[in-house]
Amino acid sequence: MSEHREPGVEAAALRVRAEALSGAEEPVENPLSITAAQALLHELRVHQIELEMQNEELRRALVEVDASRDRYFDLYDLAPVGYLTMNAKGFILEANLTAATLLGEPRSALVKQPLSRFILPEDLGTYFHHRSRLLESNERQAFDLQMLTKSGGVSWLRLETTQAKDPAGALLIRATLSTVSKHKQVEKLLKDKAASLETALRKLELLAALLPICDHCKRLRDEQGQWRGMEEAIARRSAPSFQHELCPLCRGK
Repeated sequence: MSEHREPGVEAAALRVRAEALSGAEEPVENPLSITAAQALLHELRVHQIELEMQNEELRRALVEVDASRDRYFDLYDLAPVGYLTMNAKGFILEANLTAATLLGEPRSALVKQPLSRFILPEDLGTYFHHRSRLLESNERQAFDLQMLTKSGGVSWLRLETTQAKDPAGALLIRATLSTVSKHKQVEKLLKDKAASLETALRKLELLAALLPICDHCKRLRDEQGQWRGMEEAIARRSAPSFQHELCPLCRGK
């Protein structure tokens, strides 16, 4: 087991070794002339300036990298739509903050998770169908899905997918997520209203077809239970106008 040395002891030992190696070198037989020494000093100064210029270029490059990273953060992480990168099997490799918010999970919890985990069972068929079409045809796909969040809520999201490849040539799926919940809510409300109106219309048609009529005097009973003449009762149910005339039989009488 090697003996542990303090940093100061190590530095002193290194200094001794360096001085020993320096003394072991052969003495310089022909010392530099003043002119040669000045030329060497000039070269050293130029080299120092070059190193300083290179350091300045490196500092500028680091500043640009930091600026690019900030722009990437603004454009990717803070984008108003969710961005996902998945492998060909649908496992999430990357996600921005918006995607994590829409799915109701921390971004770190999304990585290596299949997107199908967040899709309602009744919409899984739609998802797998469009994913297969994307991989087979390389055509952009756009469709709506009901997504289940960690809190148990359900939201409608629009998924748009395209193909891509990583530096090694492996197939990737790029996807954007955007909410369409309000649109779907309005659409569902309109469908419900239309269904209610259709039901009410069928009931009115059924009521209109069942006119209570007296077998003797032929008067009709209205919705209030009043017996009225046929013309009055029909006029109350609809709004027809009657044109009075005599049929040939009555005219003969």
